[in-house]
Amino acid sequence: MAKQTGRVLVAQNRKARHDYTIEDVLEAGIVLMGTEVKALRAGRASLADSWCEITDGEAWLHGVHIPEYAQGTWTNHAPRRKRKLLLHRAEIDRLGMRIGDKGQTIVPLALYFLDGRAKVEIALARGKRDWDKRQALRERQDNLEAQRAMRERRDR
Repeated sequence: MAKQTGRVLVAQNRKARHDYTIEDVLEAGIVLMGTEVKALRAGRASLADSWCEITDGEAWLHGVHIPEYAQGTWTNHAPRRKRKLLLHRAEIDRLGMRIGDKGQTIVPLALYFLDGRAKVEIALARGKRDWDKRQALRERQDNLEAQRAMRERRDR
């Protein structure tokens, strides 16, 4: 079997960009069991309701649902177990200091394979209030309407 190259997206947390203001994005490796890798290669995972935390100088990913591998036997994994993230010490320390600020959290944005290795894209984020979300939707809608009007004007 040929080695996989490039970035192959498995799961994406689209709701995170709506619920949070993204301030800093990092790529982290993730420690997985064999059946988890096989389930991910089948394209099955969910990042909804997942988060990261730093405890005892280590980064952990919680709430990611990787369903059991169908052909797995007694060696199958628990679907929602916490998984260790692989980051440099300086990155963990910097994230640990920054999440101490009020309203800061770490959320996973995407789970993917990069040149055959499982990676997770995590972001330092600040929670949005309801009016921030409505304002962002309004701005996006205004931009789409402006683009549409310019396109119609140009096509005349």
